Amino acid sequence: MSAPAPSPLAVVDAEPLPRQEEVLTEAALAFVAELHRRFTPRRDELLARRAERRAEIARTSTLDFLPETAAIRADDSWKVAPAPAALNDRRVEITGPTDRKMTINALNSGARVWLADFEDASAPTWENVVLGQLNLIDAYTRNIDFTDPRSGKSYALKPAEELATVVMRPRGWHLEERHLTFEGRPVPGALVDFGLYFFHNAQRLIDLGKGPYFYLPKTESHLEARLWNEIFAFAQDYVGIPQGTVRATVLIETITAAYEMEEILYELRDHAAGLNAGRWDYLFSIVKNFRDGGAKFVLPDRNAVTMTAPFMRAYTELLVRTCHKRGAHAIGGMAAFIPSRKDAEVNKVAFEKVKADKDREAGDGFDGSWVAHPDLVPIAMASFDAVLGEKPNQKDRLREDVSVAAGDLIAIDSLDAKPTYDGLRNAVQVGIRYIEAWLRGLGAVAIFNLMEDAATAEISRSQIWQWINAGVVFENGEAATPELARKVAAEELAAIRAEIGEEAFAAGKWQQAHDLLLHVSLDADYADFLTLPAYEQLVG
Repeated sequence: MSAPAPSPLAVVDAEPLPRQEEVLTEAALAFVAELHRRFTPRRDELLARRAERRAEIARTSTLDFLPETAAIRADDSWKVAPAPAALNDRRVEITGPTDRKMTINALNSGARVWLADFEDASAPTWENVVLGQLNLIDAYTRNIDFTDPRSGKSYALKPAEELATVVMRPRGWHLEERHLTFEGRPVPGALVDFGLYFFHNAQRLIDLGKGPYFYLPKTESHLEARLWNEIFAFAQDYVGIPQGTVRATVLIETITAAYEMEEILYELRDHAAGLNAGRWDYLFSIVKNFRDGGAKFVLPDRNAVTMTAPFMRAYTELLVRTCHKRGAHAIGGMAAFIPSRKDAEVNKVAFEKVKADKDREAGDGFDGSWVAHPDLVPIAMASFDAVLGEKPNQKDRLREDVSVAAGDLIAIDSLDAKPTYDGLRNAVQVGIRYIEAWLRGLGAVAIFNLMEDAATAEISRSQIWQWINAGVVFENGEAATPELARKVAAEELAAIRAEIGEEAFAAGKWQQAHDLLLHVSLDADYADFLTLPAYEQLVG
Protein backbone atom coordinates (compact mmCIF):
# COMPACT_ATOMS: atom_id res chain seq x y z
CA MET A 1 0.00 0.00 0.00
CA SER A 2 1.53 3.31 -1.02
CA ALA A 3 1.84 6.15 1.47
CA PRO A 4 -1.43 8.11 1.60
CA ALA A 5 -1.68 11.77 0.77
CA PRO A 6 -2.28 14.05 3.77
CA SER A 7 -5.81 13.56 5.06
CA PRO A 8 -8.36 16.25 4.09
CA LEU A 9 -10.10 15.66 7.44
CA ALA A 10 -9.90 18.26 10.18
CA VAL A 11 -10.14 17.61 13.92
CA VAL A 12 -12.19 20.48 15.34
CA ASP A 13 -13.29 21.72 18.78
CA ALA A 14 -11.43 18.93 20.54
CA GLU A 15 -8.99 19.13 23.42
CA PRO A 16 -5.85 17.01 22.82
CA LEU A 17 -6.08 13.56 24.40
CA PRO A 18 -3.24 11.40 25.73
CA ARG A 19 -1.82 9.15 23.00
CA GLN A 20 -4.42 10.33 20.45
CA GLU A 21 -1.69 10.36 17.79
CA GLU A 22 -1.68 6.54 17.97
CA VAL A 23 -5.32 6.48 16.82
CA LEU A 24 -5.55 9.60 14.64
CA THR A 25 -2.63 8.73 12.38
CA GLU A 26 -2.36 10.32 8.97
CA ALA A 27 -2.93 6.96 7.29
CA ALA A 28 -5.98 6.11 9.40
CA LEU A 29 -7.56 9.54 8.79
CA ALA A 30 -6.88 9.22 5.06
CA PHE A 31 -8.80 5.93 5.11
CA VAL A 32 -11.74 7.49 6.98
CA ALA A 33 -11.70 10.39 4.50
CA GLU A 34 -11.93 7.95 1.60
CA LEU A 35 -14.82 6.12 3.26
CA HIS A 36 -16.56 9.45 3.71
CA ARG A 37 -15.97 10.55 0.11
CA ARG A 38 -17.23 7.30 -1.36
CA PHE A 39 -20.10 6.33 0.91
CA THR A 40 -21.59 9.33 2.75
CA PRO A 41 -23.65 10.46 -0.29
CA ARG A 42 -25.38 7.07 -0.34
CA ARG A 43 -25.84 7.22 3.43
CA ASP A 44 -27.60 10.55 2.97
CA GLU A 45 -29.93 9.07 0.34
CA LEU A 46 -30.82 6.18 2.64
CA LEU A 47 -31.62 8.52 5.53
CA ALA A 48 -33.97 10.42 3.22
CA ARG A 49 -35.54 7.10 2.24
CA ARG A 50 -36.20 6.36 5.91
CA ALA A 51 -38.27 9.53 6.16
CA GLU A 52 -40.24 8.62 3.02
CA ARG A 53 -40.99 5.18 4.38
CA ARG A 54 -42.10 6.57 7.73
CA ALA A 55 -44.51 8.87 5.90
CA GLU A 56 -45.92 5.88 4.02
CA ILE A 57 -46.46 3.97 7.28
CA ALA A 58 -48.19 7.04 8.75
CA ARG A 59 -50.53 7.01 5.74
CA THR A 60 -51.30 3.26 5.73
CA SER A 61 -50.66 2.07 9.33
CA THR A 62 -49.33 -1.21 7.98
CA LEU A 63 -46.21 -3.02 6.80
CA ASP A 64 -45.66 -6.09 4.64
CA PHE A 65 -42.89 -8.24 3.27
CA LEU A 66 -41.44 -6.65 0.12
CA PRO A 67 -42.96 -7.91 -3.14
CA GLU A 68 -39.88 -6.80 -5.12
CA THR A 69 -37.61 -9.16 -3.18
CA ALA A 70 -39.91 -12.19 -3.09
CA ALA A 71 -37.54 -14.15 -5.33
CA ILE A 72 -34.72 -13.84 -2.79
CA ARG A 73 -36.97 -15.18 -0.03
CA ALA A 74 -38.23 -18.02 -2.25
CA ASP A 75 -34.76 -19.13 -3.37
CA ASP A 76 -33.66 -21.85 -0.96
CA SER A 77 -30.24 -22.27 -2.55
CA TRP A 78 -28.31 -19.38 -1.04
CA LYS A 79 -26.60 -19.38 2.35
CA VAL A 80 -24.36 -16.94 4.17
CA ALA A 81 -20.62 -17.64 4.33
CA PRO A 82 -19.58 -20.27 6.91
CA ALA A 83 -18.71 -18.83 10.32
CA PRO A 84 -15.00 -18.42 11.09
CA ALA A 85 -13.78 -20.55 14.00
CA ALA A 86 -13.62 -17.57 16.38
CA LEU A 87 -17.34 -16.85 15.81
CA ASN A 88 -18.74 -20.36 15.54
CA ASP A 89 -19.65 -20.68 19.22
CA ARG A 90 -21.44 -17.57 20.51
CA ARG A 91 -23.52 -19.09 23.29
CA VAL A 92 -23.00 -16.16 25.65
CA GLU A 93 -22.11 -12.59 24.67
CA ILE A 94 -21.44 -9.74 27.10
CA THR A 95 -22.08 -6.14 26.10
CA GLY A 96 -20.59 -2.87 27.26
CA PRO A 97 -18.65 0.29 26.45
CA THR A 98 -14.93 0.37 25.69
CA ASP A 99 -13.58 2.18 28.74
CA ARG A 100 -10.40 0.61 30.08
CA LYS A 101 -11.85 -1.29 33.05
CA MET A 102 -14.79 -2.63 31.02
CA THR A 103 -12.46 -3.72 28.22
CA ILE A 104 -10.47 -5.91 30.61
CA ASN A 105 -13.48 -7.24 32.52
CA ALA A 106 -15.47 -8.06 29.40
CA LEU A 107 -12.58 -9.86 27.74
CA ASN A 108 -12.00 -11.81 30.98
CA SER A 109 -15.72 -12.46 31.67
CA GLY A 110 -15.93 -16.05 30.42
CA ALA A 111 -18.37 -15.01 27.70
CA ARG A 112 -17.55 -16.26 24.21
CA VAL A 113 -18.06 -12.80 22.65
CA TRP A 114 -17.79 -9.21 23.85
CA LEU A 115 -19.88 -6.62 22.05
CA ALA A 116 -17.47 -3.68 22.32
CA ASP A 117 -19.89 -0.81 22.06
CA PHE A 118 -19.37 2.62 20.51
CA GLU A 119 -23.13 2.97 20.10
CA ASP A 120 -25.96 2.86 22.66
CA ALA A 121 -23.75 2.00 25.65
CA SER A 122 -21.33 4.85 24.93
CA ALA A 123 -22.01 8.58 25.05
CA PRO A 124 -20.01 9.87 22.04
CA THR A 125 -17.71 12.36 23.70
CA TRP A 126 -14.47 12.77 21.74
CA GLU A 127 -12.65 11.17 24.66
CA ASN A 128 -14.88 8.07 24.52
CA VAL A 129 -14.56 7.86 20.73
CA VAL A 130 -10.76 8.10 20.60
CA LEU A 131 -9.71 6.46 23.85
CA GLY A 132 -12.17 3.62 23.28
CA GLN A 133 -10.27 2.84 20.08
CA LEU A 134 -6.98 3.07 21.95
CA ASN A 135 -8.19 0.63 24.62
CA LEU A 136 -8.99 -1.98 21.96
CA ILE A 137 -5.60 -1.52 20.29
CA ASP A 138 -3.96 -1.92 23.69
CA ALA A 139 -6.01 -5.05 24.43
CA TYR A 140 -4.96 -6.71 21.18
CA THR A 141 -1.30 -5.89 21.84
CA ARG A 142 -1.70 -6.93 25.52
CA ASN A 143 -0.60 -3.46 26.55
CA ILE A 144 -3.55 -2.90 28.88
CA ASP A 145 -4.04 -2.88 32.64
CA PHE A 146 -6.11 -0.80 35.03
CA THR A 147 -6.05 0.12 38.72
CA ASP A 148 -9.27 1.48 40.17
CA PRO A 149 -8.33 4.77 41.90
CA ARG A 150 -11.09 4.34 44.49
CA SER A 151 -10.67 0.70 45.49
CA GLY A 152 -7.03 0.22 44.54
CA LYS A 153 -8.01 -3.02 42.79
CA SER A 154 -5.92 -3.94 39.75
CA TYR A 155 -7.17 -5.53 36.54
CA ALA A 156 -5.16 -7.40 33.88
CA LEU A 157 -5.93 -9.70 30.96
CA LYS A 158 -6.15 -13.46 31.31
CA PRO A 159 -4.28 -15.71 28.84
CA ALA A 160 -5.26 -15.17 25.20
CA GLU A 161 -7.15 -18.46 24.87
CA GLU A 162 -9.49 -17.44 27.73
CA LEU A 163 -10.49 -14.07 26.25
CA ALA A 164 -13.79 -13.29 24.57
CA THR A 165 -13.86 -12.64 20.83
CA VAL A 166 -14.59 -8.98 20.12
CA VAL A 167 -17.51 -7.91 17.93
CA MET A 168 -17.39 -4.12 17.69
CA ARG A 169 -20.52 -1.96 17.29
CA PRO A 170 -20.11 1.42 15.56
CA ARG A 171 -22.67 4.20 15.80
CA GLY A 172 -25.84 4.13 13.72
CA TRP A 173 -26.15 5.82 10.34
CA HIS A 174 -28.07 8.82 11.71
CA LEU A 175 -25.28 10.11 13.98
CA GLU A 176 -22.53 12.53 12.98
CA GLU A 177 -19.07 12.98 14.51
CA ARG A 178 -18.83 16.73 14.95
CA HIS A 179 -15.14 16.64 15.92
CA LEU A 180 -14.04 15.20 12.56
CA THR A 181 -15.02 17.21 9.51
CA PHE A 182 -14.50 17.23 5.75
CA GLU A 183 -14.81 20.66 4.10
CA GLY A 184 -16.70 21.86 7.17
CA ARG A 185 -19.13 18.96 7.24
CA PRO A 186 -19.13 16.32 10.01
CA VAL A 187 -18.20 12.79 9.03
CA PRO A 188 -20.81 10.11 9.89
CA GLY A 189 -20.02 8.57 13.27
CA ALA A 190 -20.45 5.07 11.81
CA LEU A 191 -17.61 5.65 9.33
CA VAL A 192 -15.35 7.14 12.02
CA ASP A 193 -15.89 4.23 14.41
CA PHE A 194 -15.66 1.54 11.75
CA GLY A 195 -12.81 3.18 9.87
CA LEU A 196 -10.47 3.75 12.80
CA TYR A 197 -11.10 0.30 14.25
CA PHE A 198 -10.77 -1.56 10.96
CA PHE A 199 -7.69 0.31 9.80
CA HIS A 200 -5.74 -0.26 13.00
CA ASN A 201 -6.90 -3.76 13.88
CA ALA A 202 -7.93 -5.81 10.84
CA GLN A 203 -4.52 -7.37 10.20
CA ARG A 204 -3.72 -7.51 13.90
CA LEU A 205 -6.89 -9.54 14.54
CA ILE A 206 -6.13 -11.89 11.66
CA ASP A 207 -2.70 -12.50 13.18
CA LEU A 208 -4.44 -13.40 16.46
CA GLY A 209 -6.58 -16.01 14.69
CA LYS A 210 -9.68 -13.82 14.69
CA GLY A 211 -10.86 -11.01 12.44
CA PRO A 212 -12.62 -7.66 12.18
CA TYR A 213 -16.14 -8.52 13.34
CA PHE A 214 -18.98 -6.01 13.66
CA TYR A 215 -22.48 -5.53 15.01
CA LEU A 216 -24.53 -3.22 12.78
CA PRO A 217 -27.13 -1.17 14.71
CA LYS A 218 -30.36 0.60 13.80
CA THR A 219 -30.52 -0.92 10.30
CA GLU A 220 -33.89 -0.18 8.69
CA SER A 221 -33.66 -1.90 5.30
CA HIS A 222 -31.71 -4.32 3.13
CA LEU A 223 -30.45 -1.32 1.14
CA GLU A 224 -28.66 -0.10 4.26
CA ALA A 225 -27.13 -3.57 4.63
CA ARG A 226 -26.04 -3.35 0.98
CA LEU A 227 -24.20 -0.12 1.75
CA TRP A 228 -22.34 -1.79 4.61
CA ASN A 229 -21.43 -4.68 2.31
CA GLU A 230 -19.94 -2.24 -0.20
CA ILE A 231 -17.96 -0.59 2.60
CA PHE A 232 -16.61 -3.96 3.74
CA ALA A 233 -15.58 -4.93 0.21
CA PHE A 234 -13.77 -1.61 -0.33
CA ALA A 235 -12.11 -1.67 3.10
CA GLN A 236 -10.72 -5.18 2.69
CA ASP A 237 -9.15 -4.27 -0.65
CA TYR A 238 -7.81 -1.01 0.76
CA VAL A 239 -5.76 -2.69 3.51
CA GLY A 240 -5.02 -5.81 1.48
CA ILE A 241 -6.83 -8.56 3.37
CA PRO A 242 -8.95 -11.30 1.73
CA GLN A 243 -12.56 -10.59 0.81
CA GLY A 244 -14.90 -12.21 3.31
CA THR A 245 -12.61 -11.62 6.29
CA VAL A 246 -15.08 -9.14 7.77
CA ARG A 247 -18.10 -10.63 9.52
CA ALA A 248 -21.19 -8.61 10.47
CA THR A 249 -24.11 -9.42 12.76
CA VAL A 250 -27.11 -7.17 12.15
CA LEU A 251 -29.36 -6.08 14.99
CA ILE A 252 -32.96 -6.51 13.95
CA GLU A 253 -34.04 -3.70 16.24
CA THR A 254 -36.33 -1.77 13.89
CA ILE A 255 -39.77 -2.89 12.82
CA THR A 256 -39.00 -2.28 9.15
CA ALA A 257 -35.92 -4.52 9.28
CA ALA A 258 -38.05 -7.32 10.74
CA TYR A 259 -39.79 -7.52 7.36
CA GLU A 260 -36.45 -7.74 5.52
CA MET A 261 -34.41 -10.24 7.54
CA GLU A 262 -33.71 -12.57 4.62
CA GLU A 263 -32.87 -9.70 2.30
CA ILE A 264 -30.46 -8.23 4.87
CA LEU A 265 -28.64 -11.55 5.14
CA TYR A 266 -28.62 -11.85 1.35
CA GLU A 267 -27.02 -8.44 0.84
CA LEU A 268 -24.31 -9.26 3.38
CA ARG A 269 -24.07 -12.97 2.55
CA ASP A 270 -20.29 -13.03 2.01
CA HIS A 271 -19.81 -11.09 5.26
CA ALA A 272 -22.88 -12.07 7.31
CA ALA A 273 -22.50 -13.77 10.69
CA GLY A 274 -26.05 -13.58 11.99
CA LEU A 275 -28.94 -11.51 13.28
CA ASN A 276 -29.75 -10.33 16.82
CA ALA A 277 -33.09 -9.63 18.50
CA GLY A 278 -32.81 -6.29 20.34
CA ARG A 279 -35.86 -5.58 22.47
CA TRP A 280 -35.96 -1.93 23.57
CA ASP A 281 -34.95 -0.36 20.29
CA TYR A 282 -37.42 -2.65 18.53
CA LEU A 283 -40.28 -1.37 20.70
CA PHE A 284 -39.04 2.20 20.24
CA SER A 285 -39.13 1.65 16.47
CA ILE A 286 -42.71 0.36 16.63
CA VAL A 287 -43.82 3.48 18.52
CA LYS A 288 -41.87 5.76 16.19
CA ASN A 289 -43.27 4.26 13.02
CA PHE A 290 -46.86 3.66 14.16
CA ARG A 291 -47.30 6.66 16.42
CA ASP A 292 -50.16 7.93 14.23
CA GLY A 293 -51.86 4.53 14.10
CA GLY A 294 -54.35 4.99 16.92
CA ALA A 295 -55.24 2.91 19.97
CA LYS A 296 -54.35 -0.49 18.50
CA PHE A 297 -50.66 0.50 18.35
CA VAL A 298 -50.40 1.90 21.89
CA LEU A 299 -47.81 -0.06 23.87
CA PRO A 300 -48.34 -0.74 27.58
CA ASP A 301 -45.61 -0.17 30.19
CA ARG A 302 -42.27 -1.31 28.79
CA ASN A 303 -41.82 -3.92 31.51
CA ALA A 304 -45.18 -5.45 30.59
CA VAL A 305 -43.98 -6.17 27.04
CA THR A 306 -42.08 -9.39 27.62
CA MET A 307 -40.55 -11.57 24.94
CA THR A 308 -43.53 -13.92 25.30
CA ALA A 309 -45.94 -11.25 24.03
CA PRO A 310 -47.46 -12.65 20.79
CA PHE A 311 -46.01 -9.98 18.49
CA MET A 312 -42.58 -10.28 20.13
CA ARG A 313 -42.74 -14.06 19.88
CA ALA A 314 -43.52 -13.76 16.17
CA TYR A 315 -40.46 -11.53 15.76
CA THR A 316 -38.02 -13.80 17.62
CA GLU A 317 -39.25 -17.07 16.10
CA LEU A 318 -39.12 -15.61 12.60
CA LEU A 319 -35.57 -14.44 13.32
CA VAL A 320 -34.44 -17.93 14.38
CA ARG A 321 -36.08 -19.59 11.40
CA THR A 322 -34.63 -17.03 8.97
CA CYS A 323 -31.11 -17.30 10.33
CA HIS A 324 -30.99 -21.07 10.39
CA LYS A 325 -32.52 -21.38 6.92
CA ARG A 326 -29.57 -19.33 5.66
CA GLY A 327 -26.81 -20.80 7.86
CA ALA A 328 -26.49 -17.75 10.12
CA HIS A 329 -26.35 -17.43 13.90
CA ALA A 330 -29.48 -16.27 15.73
CA ILE A 331 -28.50 -14.26 18.82
CA GLY A 332 -31.06 -13.55 21.52
CA GLY A 333 -31.80 -10.52 23.66
CA MET A 334 -30.31 -8.83 26.69
CA ALA A 335 -30.38 -9.91 30.32
CA ALA A 336 -29.92 -6.43 31.79
CA PHE A 337 -30.05 -7.24 35.52
CA ILE A 338 -27.18 -5.85 37.61
CA PRO A 339 -26.68 -7.97 40.74
CA SER A 340 -27.06 -6.23 44.08
CA ARG A 341 -24.13 -6.44 46.51
CA LYS A 342 -26.56 -5.83 49.38
CA ASP A 343 -29.80 -7.75 48.69
CA ALA A 344 -29.48 -11.49 48.16
CA GLU A 345 -33.26 -11.91 47.82
CA VAL A 346 -33.42 -9.42 44.93
CA ASN A 347 -30.63 -11.36 43.24
CA LYS A 348 -32.36 -14.72 43.77
CA VAL A 349 -35.60 -13.55 42.14
CA ALA A 350 -33.77 -11.82 39.29
CA PHE A 351 -31.46 -14.76 38.59
CA GLU A 352 -34.50 -17.04 38.31
CA LYS A 353 -36.03 -14.69 35.75
CA VAL A 354 -32.77 -14.53 33.80
CA LYS A 355 -32.55 -18.33 33.80
CA ALA A 356 -36.14 -18.68 32.57
CA ASP A 357 -35.48 -16.14 29.80
CA LYS A 358 -32.28 -17.85 28.64
CA ASP A 359 -33.86 -21.31 28.90
CA ARG A 360 -36.64 -20.08 26.62
CA GLU A 361 -34.19 -18.66 24.08
CA ALA A 362 -32.05 -21.79 24.00
CA GLY A 363 -35.20 -23.91 23.71
CA ASP A 364 -36.48 -21.78 20.84
CA GLY A 365 -33.33 -22.39 18.82
CA PHE A 366 -31.20 -19.32 19.47
CA ASP A 367 -27.46 -19.96 19.21
CA GLY A 368 -26.52 -17.49 21.93
CA SER A 369 -27.70 -14.52 23.93
CA TRP A 370 -26.61 -11.29 25.62
CA VAL A 371 -25.88 -10.38 29.22
CA ALA A 372 -24.92 -7.03 30.70
CA HIS A 373 -22.89 -8.21 33.72
CA PRO A 374 -20.19 -10.86 34.25
CA ASP A 375 -22.21 -12.45 37.10
CA LEU A 376 -24.88 -13.42 34.55
CA VAL A 377 -22.45 -15.22 32.24
CA PRO A 378 -22.61 -18.56 34.14
CA ILE A 379 -26.43 -18.46 34.27
CA ALA A 380 -26.79 -17.89 30.52
CA MET A 381 -23.99 -20.36 29.81
CA ALA A 382 -25.80 -23.10 31.75
CA SER A 383 -29.00 -22.53 29.77
CA PHE A 384 -27.24 -22.88 26.44
CA ASP A 385 -24.93 -25.69 27.59
CA ALA A 386 -28.02 -27.71 28.53
CA VAL A 387 -29.32 -27.49 24.97
CA LEU A 388 -26.10 -27.35 22.93
CA GLY A 389 -23.86 -29.69 24.90
CA GLU A 390 -20.60 -29.90 22.94
CA LYS A 391 -22.12 -28.47 19.75
CA PRO A 392 -21.01 -24.90 18.94
CA ASN A 393 -24.51 -23.82 17.86
CA GLN A 394 -27.87 -25.23 16.80
CA LYS A 395 -28.10 -23.92 13.27
CA ASP A 396 -29.29 -27.37 12.27
CA ARG A 397 -32.62 -26.63 14.02
CA LEU A 398 -34.44 -25.15 11.07
CA ARG A 399 -37.68 -24.28 12.92
CA GLU A 400 -39.77 -25.09 9.86
CA ASP A 401 -42.75 -25.26 12.23
CA VAL A 402 -42.66 -21.45 12.46
CA SER A 403 -45.03 -19.51 10.22
CA VAL A 404 -45.33 -15.76 10.70
CA ALA A 405 -47.72 -13.58 8.72
CA ALA A 406 -47.04 -9.89 8.09
CA GLY A 407 -49.76 -8.82 10.50
CA ASP A 408 -48.39 -10.94 13.35
CA LEU A 409 -45.36 -8.65 13.73
CA ILE A 410 -47.49 -5.58 14.41
CA ALA A 411 -50.35 -7.17 16.38
CA ILE A 412 -49.70 -4.86 19.31
CA ASP A 413 -53.32 -5.10 20.42
CA SER A 414 -52.88 -8.82 21.10
CA LEU A 415 -51.56 -7.76 24.52
CA ASP A 416 -53.97 -7.50 27.43
CA ALA A 417 -51.73 -5.09 29.38
CA LYS A 418 -52.49 -1.36 29.41
CA PRO A 419 -50.39 1.73 30.18
CA THR A 420 -50.37 2.54 33.91
CA TYR A 421 -49.65 5.60 36.00
CA ASP A 422 -46.70 3.77 37.58
CA GLY A 423 -45.45 3.06 34.06
CA LEU A 424 -45.48 6.78 33.31
CA ARG A 425 -43.61 7.52 36.53
CA ASN A 426 -41.02 4.83 35.76
CA ALA A 427 -40.51 6.18 32.25
CA VAL A 428 -39.87 9.65 33.69
CA GLN A 429 -37.59 8.34 36.45
CA VAL A 430 -35.45 6.22 34.16
CA GLY A 431 -35.44 8.85 31.41
CA ILE A 432 -34.13 11.63 33.65
CA ARG A 433 -31.55 9.42 35.36
CA TYR A 434 -30.22 7.98 32.12
CA ILE A 435 -30.06 11.28 30.20
CA GLU A 436 -28.24 12.96 33.12
CA ALA A 437 -25.56 10.28 33.04
CA TRP A 438 -25.34 10.41 29.23
CA LEU A 439 -24.76 14.17 29.33
CA ARG A 440 -21.83 13.46 31.68
CA GLY A 441 -20.36 11.05 29.13
CA LEU A 442 -21.70 7.74 30.50
CA GLY A 443 -23.67 5.57 28.07
CA ALA A 444 -24.19 2.41 30.16
CA VAL A 445 -25.81 3.17 33.51
CA ALA A 446 -27.13 0.96 36.33
CA ILE A 447 -30.60 2.25 37.29
CA PHE A 448 -32.83 0.31 39.71
CA ASN A 449 -30.64 -2.82 39.31
CA LEU A 450 -30.88 -2.79 35.51
CA MET A 451 -28.17 -1.83 33.02
CA GLU A 452 -29.72 0.87 30.88
CA ASP A 453 -28.45 2.34 27.62
CA ALA A 454 -29.71 4.82 25.05
CA ALA A 455 -32.41 2.41 23.83
CA THR A 456 -33.94 2.59 27.32
CA ALA A 457 -34.27 6.35 27.16
CA GLU A 458 -35.70 6.11 23.65
CA ILE A 459 -38.51 3.76 24.67
CA SER A 460 -39.17 5.80 27.84
CA ARG A 461 -39.62 9.13 26.08
CA SER A 462 -41.47 7.49 23.16
CA GLN A 463 -44.01 5.94 25.49
CA ILE A 464 -44.63 9.26 27.25
CA TRP A 465 -45.12 10.89 23.83
CA GLN A 466 -47.38 8.11 22.55
CA TRP A 467 -49.58 7.93 25.63
CA ILE A 468 -50.16 11.69 25.60
CA ASN A 469 -50.88 11.87 21.89
CA ALA A 470 -53.17 8.81 22.02
CA GLY A 471 -55.17 10.28 24.90
CA VAL A 472 -54.49 7.35 27.24
CA VAL A 473 -56.42 7.32 30.54
CA PHE A 474 -54.59 5.48 33.34
CA GLU A 475 -56.19 3.05 35.80
CA ASN A 476 -56.38 5.80 38.44
CA GLY A 477 -58.58 7.93 36.16
CA GLU A 478 -55.86 10.45 35.26
CA ALA A 479 -55.37 11.25 31.60
CA ALA A 480 -51.91 11.29 30.03
CA THR A 481 -51.34 14.98 29.34
CA PRO A 482 -48.34 17.30 29.03
CA GLU A 483 -49.35 18.81 32.39
CA LEU A 484 -49.28 15.42 34.09
CA ALA A 485 -45.88 14.60 32.57
CA ARG A 486 -44.49 17.93 33.80
CA LYS A 487 -45.95 17.33 37.29
CA VAL A 488 -44.43 13.83 37.53
CA ALA A 489 -41.09 15.08 36.19
CA ALA A 490 -40.99 17.90 38.77
CA GLU A 491 -41.75 15.41 41.56
CA GLU A 492 -39.03 13.04 40.36
CA LEU A 493 -36.49 15.83 40.10
CA ALA A 494 -37.28 16.89 43.66
CA ALA A 495 -36.99 13.25 44.81
CA ILE A 496 -33.57 12.92 43.20
CA ARG A 497 -32.41 16.17 44.86
CA ALA A 498 -33.55 14.83 48.25
CA GLU A 499 -31.96 11.42 47.59
CA ILE A 500 -28.48 12.59 46.59
CA GLY A 501 -28.23 15.93 48.40
CA GLU A 502 -27.78 19.50 47.25
CA GLU A 503 -24.06 19.28 46.51
CA ALA A 504 -24.27 16.22 44.25
CA PHE A 505 -27.41 17.57 42.60
CA ALA A 506 -25.69 20.85 41.76
CA ALA A 507 -22.63 19.02 40.43
CA GLY A 508 -24.74 16.90 38.05
CA LYS A 509 -26.79 17.75 34.99
CA TRP A 510 -30.18 16.96 36.50
CA GLN A 511 -32.16 20.04 35.47
CA GLN A 512 -30.73 19.80 31.95
CA ALA A 513 -31.73 16.13 31.74
CA HIS A 514 -35.23 16.88 33.07
CA ASP A 515 -35.68 19.63 30.49
CA LEU A 516 -34.40 17.50 27.61
CA LEU A 517 -36.64 14.56 28.52
CA LEU A 518 -39.69 16.83 28.57
CA HIS A 519 -38.66 18.44 25.30
CA VAL A 520 -38.46 15.15 23.39
CA SER A 521 -41.50 13.70 25.17
CA LEU A 522 -43.84 16.67 24.70
CA ASP A 523 -42.78 18.34 21.47
CA ALA A 524 -45.47 17.88 18.81
CA ASP A 525 -42.69 17.29 16.27
CA TYR A 526 -41.43 13.85 17.37
CA ALA A 527 -37.62 13.70 17.21
CA ASP A 528 -36.37 10.69 15.24
CA PHE A 529 -33.68 10.01 17.83
CA LEU A 530 -33.24 11.43 21.33
CA THR A 531 -29.47 11.32 20.82
CA LEU A 532 -29.65 13.99 18.09
CA PRO A 533 -30.76 16.89 20.33
CA ALA A 534 -28.82 15.35 23.22
CA TYR A 535 -25.58 15.36 21.19
CA GLU A 536 -25.93 19.12 20.75
CA GLN A 537 -25.73 19.43 24.56
CA LEU A 538 -22.97 16.86 25.08
CA VAL A 539 -19.76 18.54 26.20
CA GLY A 540 -16.45 17.06 25.07
